[in-house]
Amino acid sequence: MKLERRSKIIELIGKYQIETQEELGERLEQEGFTVTQATISRDIRELKLTKVSVDGVHQKYTLLQEKETNLYNKYVRVLQDGFLWMDQAENILVIKTISGMAMAIAAAIDNLEVPGVVGTIAGDDTVMCAVHSVGEVPVVMTKIDRLLKEEK
Repeated sequence: MKLERRSKIIELIGKYQIETQEELGERLEQEGFTVTQATISRDIRELKLTKVSVDGVHQKYTLLQEKETNLYNKYVRVLQDGFLWMDQAENILVIKTISGMAMAIAAAIDNLEVPGVVGTIAGDDTVMCAVHSVGEVPVVMTKIDRLLKEEK
């Protein structure tokens, strides 16, 4: 069932401009799949889906092509395009993003393998980065700040 559902997700995002997890869930329901938000979130992460801008206003899910030679620059660009601000809460780095960009930014941080970051959790406009220790958070913030200042 998982393989069928994931194949359907790839088909749906290729056919429609799907902007949100809720919209993806509705499309899957219409196709006869019963899914929870957690299942959709897991499928998006494991399929390595990301959001791309369609017209500067709207976004859609797309399949991230692993074979791209310059993924580093793409991840940095995603971070730069969606980032608003960040703040420390003990050993958690909280990153505020443009609405709908948190999952893409979390994936970018995970794939950029920022030293000190254990993992990320994304909502709609907030990413929580678990950092090894309280003392490492400023180092992680400095690294992310450098990525934000890289030339596009």
